[in-house]
Amino acid sequence: MREKTVEQRLHEEAKKIGGHAYKLSSQVDAGMPDRLVCFPGGRIVFVETKRPKGGRLSKIQIYRHKELRRMGFDVRVVNTTELVKAFIEEFRPGGDTE
Repeated sequence: MREKTVEQRLHEEAKKIGGHAYKLSSQVDAGMPDRLVCFPGGRIVFVETKRPKGGRLSKIQIYRHKELRRMGFDVRVVNTTELVKAFIEEFRPGGDTE
């Protein structure tokens, strides 16, 4: 499975529950997560997608994720479609986070 497959599944599953997984691409700030996932109720999570086997965070990604977390943002890394499903379930309207 490729990283693109995981990213597509994230986008599809977020949409199913009324959210959106916006693609991030920064030409200025390297290491930004791949997606900004916005859920109903104003919940926002930065998500880095990786391929299931061998997908590792680079040093700049680790730095950028720590920087975002220090500012109080939720940053997640998902590398399988199963983790995408568990992540989406966590934010499903009517779930534990509301």
